[in-house]
Amino acid sequence: MRDTLTVRLRSLDDRVAVIDRDTTRSYAELADEIDRLGALFDASGMEAGATVVLHGDFSFSQIAAFCALYLRRSIVVPVVTFTEAGHDAVRNTCRAEYVVRVGDEVAVEHWDPAGGQASERVDALRESGQAGLVLLSSGSTGKPKAILHNLDAIFAEKADAPERVGRIPRNVLLFLLADHIGGINSLLGVLRSRASAVIPAERTPGEICSLVEKYGIRLLPTSPTFLNLVLIGGFHEKHDLSSLKLITYGTEPMPEELLKRVHAAIPGARLLQTFGTSETGISTTSSKSSSSTSFRIEDAGSEYRIVDGELQLRTRTQFLGYLNYSNEAVTEDGWFRTGDLVEETGDGYIRVKGRAAEVINVGGEKVLPLELESILLGSPEISDCVVFGMPNSITGQAVHVEVVPSGNLSKAELRRHIRDFLDGKVEPFKMPTKVAIVAQTAFSARFKKDRKLNRG
Repeated sequence: MRDTLTVRLRSLDDRVAVIDRDTTRSYAELADEIDRLGALFDASGMEAGATVVLHGDFSFSQIAAFCALYLRRSIVVPVVTFTEAGHDAVRNTCRAEYVVRVGDEVAVEHWDPAGGQASERVDALRESGQAGLVLLSSGSTGKPKAILHNLDAIFAEKADAPERVGRIPRNVLLFLLADHIGGINSLLGVLRSRASAVIPAERTPGEICSLVEKYGIRLLPTSPTFLNLVLIGGFHEKHDLSSLKLITYGTEPMPEELLKRVHAAIPGARLLQTFGTSETGISTTSSKSSSSTSFRIEDAGSEYRIVDGELQLRTRTQFLGYLNYSNEAVTEDGWFRTGDLVEETGDGYIRVKGRAAEVINVGGEKVLPLELESILLGSPEISDCVVFGMPNSITGQAVHVEVVPSGNLSKAELRRHIRDFLDGKVEPFKMPTKVAIVAQTAFSARFKKDRKLNRG
């Protein structure tokens, strides 16, 4: 696809490619911008195959820069927001040679690569004449993992696949971030289907729902946490969301009760659970129904198996390895251990029960936060909640929950209600030992529940 990318885009002429904060740009203009930025990179002295940080979220120029770097066989490291740990990772782990900053203008900075040994995997990509992609994990528990992919393989699988006529809507909202595997997947889906990418100025429930109404968005890729924020704020009632035909949700497990609420609030949209990881890419899935959290992986490029309750994947877009961590998450026969605990529900369907790393161990008994959250969301007095474990000198860990109330109960009344509501529904060891009433649960910039923030 690399040799024909701009030819293919230019052939679409005045078809709308990007709607960037109300400015409409055509596919021909996108091809011209890719060429312009390629010339800028040449003028800066950027060599083919260089490791380049692409700093900025989705925009018309960011998309063009991403494509231009791909055409130059660069090792692309997309970064939306620099943290101290992220800055260290791109300098010392990725050994970045250039930074392309995308704002009102596109600027190129040359960096002298930090010391340290070059990655053999990166060198192998360069020698093969193929482009690379390095994704940085969130790094919430320490330094981010630098995840190396073959970008040519991702383009071939996601952007150069046969166009799925009638399955990809005309306007697609790029909700997920530009340095997230889901965001990149959404962008390549737009290019594959000749759709129009709608870019939000900010990712708030009001802004996103306003764009859905204004541009007749039919496909919204998002997360369970964000969907709940839409419901809590009543934005589905303040805006006309009738154009939505498909809402895909991923990045974190979906509580069954929340899915029921979303289905009831936006009945015209089909709800589809997606599944993927930064290491394996996004796999094509199908949900059992819009009110079911059970799904199938139906992707010719993906295989899965369940070992000791954990989902393992092997895909054509699988990463080449970590640049700064051991690869023990990959089995000797090439399967990636996702860390997701699942169960098979029959007829080829599976259901995510939660993350292995988030299981709460109460005196040897295991508590899955997702199970308890889903039960609690069945209460009309609770609009949101997050369950997590905290150290306990007697049991090792204890179950804590933060709750966002939906009614007018006092804090004491709500705490009593929660205990009464859970009584008979869960075993005694799953009963929360502490209930905190909060205005909003904590979540990351990627709208994923944060079970560790400021909790010791």
